[in-house]
Amino acid sequence: MGRPYHSLLYNPPARAGFAVIAHRGASAYLPENTLVALEGAIGMEVDMAEIDVLLSRDGVPVVVHNERIHRATGGRGRVAHYTLAELKRFDFGYRFRQSRGERIPTLEEALELCAGRIALNIEIKTGAVRDQVLGGVEELCMDLVYRRGMEAHVVYSSFDPRALLHLKIIDPSAATAVLYDKRLYPGSLAPGAIVEHLRADAFNCSRDEISASWMDDCAAHGIPVNIYTVDDEKTMRRLMAMGVGGIFSNRPDVLRKAAMEAPPTAL
Repeated sequence: MGRPYHSLLYNPPARAGFAVIAHRGASAYLPENTLVALEGAIGMEVDMAEIDVLLSRDGVPVVVHNERIHRATGGRGRVAHYTLAELKRFDFGYRFRQSRGERIPTLEEALELCAGRIALNIEIKTGAVRDQVLGGVEELCMDLVYRRGMEAHVVYSSFDPRALLHLKIIDPSAATAVLYDKRLYPGSLAPGAIVEHLRADAFNCSRDEISASWMDDCAAHGIPVNIYTVDDEKTMRRLMAMGVGGIFSNRPDVLRKAAMEAPPTAL
């Protein structure tokens, strides 16, 4: 039986049995993957925030989506080519006038902000994953989560199957979610088989990939389904009617409102 995201929350969800997930924080309004975006999501009273993790050159887990820093900062080069101190010199809020000067957060800083307030989906980016089980990004992230006492309020996700397998080897009790990438799995492989193989707890895919047959397969195997990334209210309501367990949105305030107004899903 899988572990639904709403079971990881600090507070009762806005909609029973459903998780409103702020994608990279309140990223439609504030610079993604920053502390101010996480604070914004918390202020919107959403259930969970999703953040992305890569490693700096000196091996520090940092919260950032792209391996190259150009889109987030206007700078050049890869996250992995800079030390944490060097990354902290870049303006990760330069696209938002009211947030200019915002610095890249470490995972430790993000956990400190969120502990006791909001649950987290920590996506481990493929660029940080290596073949070894111990001493890699997975163990570094997990150690920080345990130090903050957030292990019951964090789910780890990744497109990289190695990361999910490593996490379960390090700590079988850790909550993990498959991020589906059709290039990694044969077309005939159903979500239930993928989740079982990776010993995961949930299945996450895009709104264009989900289907009634996949929902049926996940329901038959007791696997929660979460959908990314949805910003229009009509699609939010359609997915909730299908019975998905959570939705990622750059506009989590809109999603929360839709979740509270939508009729309950038929059992």
